[in-house]
Amino acid sequence: MSLTPLPSLMRAVGINKYGDIDAIENLTLPVPQPNPNEILVKVEYGGVNWLDTGYRSGNVPFPTPPPPKPLGGEAAGTIVALPTDDGVLSDEQYRARGFHVGDKVAIWGNGAFAEYISAPWTNVFSIPDGVSTRDGAASMIQGFSALVLMSEAYNVQPGDRVLVHTVAGGMGLCFAQLIAARGATVIGTTSTPEKAEIAKAHGAAHVILYKQEDVVKRVLELTDGQGVDAIFDGVGKDTFESDLKMIRKRGTIVGYGTISGPLPAFDLRRFMQKNVKFTYATAMLYAEDPKEAREWFDEVFRLVANGTLKMRVHAEYPFTAQGVQQSQTDMVNGTSVGKLLVKIA
Repeated sequence: MSLTPLPSLMRAVGINKYGDIDAIENLTLPVPQPNPNEILVKVEYGGVNWLDTGYRSGNVPFPTPPPPKPLGGEAAGTIVALPTDDGVLSDEQYRARGFHVGDKVAIWGNGAFAEYISAPWTNVFSIPDGVSTRDGAASMIQGFSALVLMSEAYNVQPGDRVLVHTVAGGMGLCFAQLIAARGATVIGTTSTPEKAEIAKAHGAAHVILYKQEDVVKRVLELTDGQGVDAIFDGVGKDTFESDLKMIRKRGTIVGYGTISGPLPAFDLRRFMQKNVKFTYATAMLYAEDPKEAREWFDEVFRLVANGTLKMRVHAEYPFTAQGVQQSQTDMVNGTSVGKLLVKIA
């Protein structure tokens, strides 16, 4: 239940119809009416992700009714209303989260670029003292995804040599810091010397400029011709062939995105020459169990609080159609470094 009166309407930024970047517009929408199992949050920051471009274009249809809809899939802010369902209120895992009205939380679900967002309580995670809502929004999906993938898709060990593509992006910088903190060597790829320096400041031991250097040649030089133990690849089509050349025998390739396009069809027997393991993974599978999800997010925010994971925010974009348009343009053009946020309040 809410302890304060709520407005009936709110500002939002999203789409009335699917389309290109100019389909993004300012919206006035009803404040969400939470279902009995949901938490309502007053949003302070919304995180920008590649998935937003898919929702905007219609290539990834909204899983809920069609537009008008706010964009944005992750946010941080304060709780203004709690679930009312008795089954939820008595649930052991709900009670373990200790939610109260006014608490700082991070939340994932559709509609983050709005003054209010509601989602099932299982999608809401407490932000501890010492972590701001800004860092909570910045680390939520990308920090969580990096931690899960480097623990579950391939469990990085001290002494490993690990290649991270697009190492200066939001996910890349999370990977670099967390992998380095485990005592492994991070080799990254990026596009410019300026991005390379930022990646090195966040844990990358070697950064290869893929527009200027032969990535395969450099990786093999850095690994004495053996290749890397693991590759984390969110690029997809453009890097798949070179990944097979850079992975060592019995190494693991972890695909988690396809920003250059989907992988072409391939024969699984190509992995046999080196006994390569290949997985295409999503961290969100590990958020399905409420207890497991709480443990993962508690660990992410612990790493942020103790400085192991420092969130580099490229920019805080204004809460306007123009601001959200610019955030997507910067992300798609590759001009951003680190995490992109929309400052809602």
